[in-house]
Amino acid sequence: MTFQELHRNVLKAKKEGTPLPEGLTRQENHQLDCLLHPDQYPLVWKLKDCDCTDGSCVSACTFSALEIKDGQAVFHPENCTGCAKCIEACKNSHLTFSHDSIRALEMLKDNTAPVYALVAPAFIGQFGDQASPSRVRTALKSIGFTGMIEVAAFADLLTLKEALEFHHNMERPGAFQLTSCCCPIWIKLIRKDFRKIVEHLPASVSPMIACGRVAKQLHKGCRTIFIGPCLAKKAEAKEPDLAGAIDCVLTFEEMKYFFDVFQVDFSKMEEETKEHAAAAGRLYARTGGVSHAVAECVENIDSDCHVDAVYANGVANCKKLLENILNGNAEGNFFEGMACEGGCVGGPKRIIPTQKATALVNEYAEASPYKTPAENPYVIDLIHRLGFFTIEEFLKNSDILTRSL
Repeated sequence: MTFQELHRNVLKAKKEGTPLPEGLTRQENHQLDCLLHPDQYPLVWKLKDCDCTDGSCVSACTFSALEIKDGQAVFHPENCTGCAKCIEACKNSHLTFSHDSIRALEMLKDNTAPVYALVAPAFIGQFGDQASPSRVRTALKSIGFTGMIEVAAFADLLTLKEALEFHHNMERPGAFQLTSCCCPIWIKLIRKDFRKIVEHLPASVSPMIACGRVAKQLHKGCRTIFIGPCLAKKAEAKEPDLAGAIDCVLTFEEMKYFFDVFQVDFSKMEEETKEHAAAAGRLYARTGGVSHAVAECVENIDSDCHVDAVYANGVANCKKLLENILNGNAEGNFFEGMACEGGCVGGPKRIIPTQKATALVNEYAEASPYKTPAENPYVIDLIHRLGFFTIEEFLKNSDILTRSL
């Protein structure tokens, strides 16, 4: 059977409490072990032995995470960011990624702790035309999640933080700021190869980490499962200074397996509307969204302070932009990078085409009743529940949004 068929069969067996598939080949047993024990394997692993002659996977990797020895791909997990370029480049389709669906299912079946689904801003339309945001919320609850939280609301919080830091930084002549709150591969690239400009990177966590930290503070003992289009989030969740905020990361592809196994029919799901995020946070899903959100927020803080944004998408373009900044050849004062073409909507485990996803994200942002984070009552309520009276007090005194660089 194919790996996809094995994956679905194992997930179904675990759901129903029936025996796992038997009579498997050596390769299928290896794949089964990778599904059952993802932490014992690297983020990217081989479905079967390879007989590579051109090294296309090695050429595609920016981070020296693998090499070819005697025709076999050999991984260096400590260098892997989860960009998935090697998987896309493998002509024989022998590479895949760490799957966490079995672990997520076990969390959902364990009734000792509530489990929250933290959905990435790029989730709009990913599960079909009938899967409106409110129906996705209902569907997630129907398969065992306690609730759904839109990570875009925490992008709102990060927008406020980065806008205030930008306004403060621009008081210095020739200052510029690198955005830090979205793409873990962009951050890895700066920290690994461009240390000379890392001081321009605010010590901010991503919206995913901020969401997980807040959820665990407000709902003691809960578990958090992030759902998005990105493999790199699986690696980010395990970084030493970030570990603990997120218990499990599922891609949209893995989540679709869940909906299929649980036979979710979105057309029959009730609408459960909750507005968590402003337009600003929802736009984080596509290229230029962070810059747009921060620019609007800065304008509200000080109309005389202007964001001159430059952004890049795709690993090669991000690297070129950083080289230009390092060499003093880049115009602008705010730089945004996303490793995937089109931004998160172009992530390697998206389900729908990037162009369609971008249009849907833009529509969803436009439909938000709140245009900026400061208008978002959900954000204000969160800050109050965390024990702070104002946004400014929260940003100055809380370490929820910060990390080490």
